[in-house]
Amino acid sequence: MDFIHAINPLYSLCGFVVGALVGMTGVGGGSLMTPLLILLFGIHASTAVGTDLLYACATKTGGTIVHGWLRTVEWRVVRRLAAGSVPATGLTILALSYFDMHGHGANRLITTLLGLALLASSFALVFRRQILARYAGRIESLSAGRTSTLTIAVGAALGVMVTLSSVGAGALGVTMLLLLYPQLPTARIVGSDIAHAVPLTLVAGVGHWALGSIDWPLLGSLLVGSLPGIVLGSYMSYRLPDLVLRLTLAAVLFIVAIRLLI
Repeated sequence: MDFIHAINPLYSLCGFVVGALVGMTGVGGGSLMTPLLILLFGIHASTAVGTDLLYACATKTGGTIVHGWLRTVEWRVVRRLAAGSVPATGLTILALSYFDMHGHGANRLITTLLGLALLASSFALVFRRQILARYAGRIESLSAGRTSTLTIAVGAALGVMVTLSSVGAGALGVTMLLLLYPQLPTARIVGSDIAHAVPLTLVAGVGHWALGSIDWPLLGSLLVGSLPGIVLGSYMSYRLPDLVLRLTLAAVLFIVAIRLLI
């Protein structure tokens, strides 16, 4: 009964909406949830990031189970990404421990980084095809060892970005993997990106928990709404054009980014 009483219907509705968008587009969890918590509900940036990381870990775990069952996860790619992201995440959490995570300075820093990450994500969504076309030739000429090294480096960059802002593992991660592994089917790219997000968000979320940046009642309320939202969104994704979904999401991310940066 205590758990039921702790559920906030507004937070659950927010989780439902974001879950539906994630189900329809495959991205947008951290990109939308964290800004909504900050701008709509006035939650401190560090708490919004930390809570969203564990929220993402729970939802991505479900997605990984499905993709694993469908055999659409390239585990060697996941291992390479994690080899970069997990240590980078740990170092970022260690650096954050020296700062007052609940102060005004930290709040402003996180919202600025979040806004920049959202701009990068919206750019990746709109211009993904142009980016792939421009650099496809150079990437194809890379050796297997070089590709592995770059994948680890991408994982490290995502680790830092996601730990600081909870954004980046979706639109940016998929775009980079499409560049590095053009021979893989898109379904395996998406599945691998989702699978990598589990250890990344788990380590980052636990780190934020140690820093005192988790709101557990908020997390429970979000999960109650998001799980049915993801199911509905996944069902609707087959009925809406991909281009419309991507451009709509990109526009929303751009507007939210500008609002955070102003």
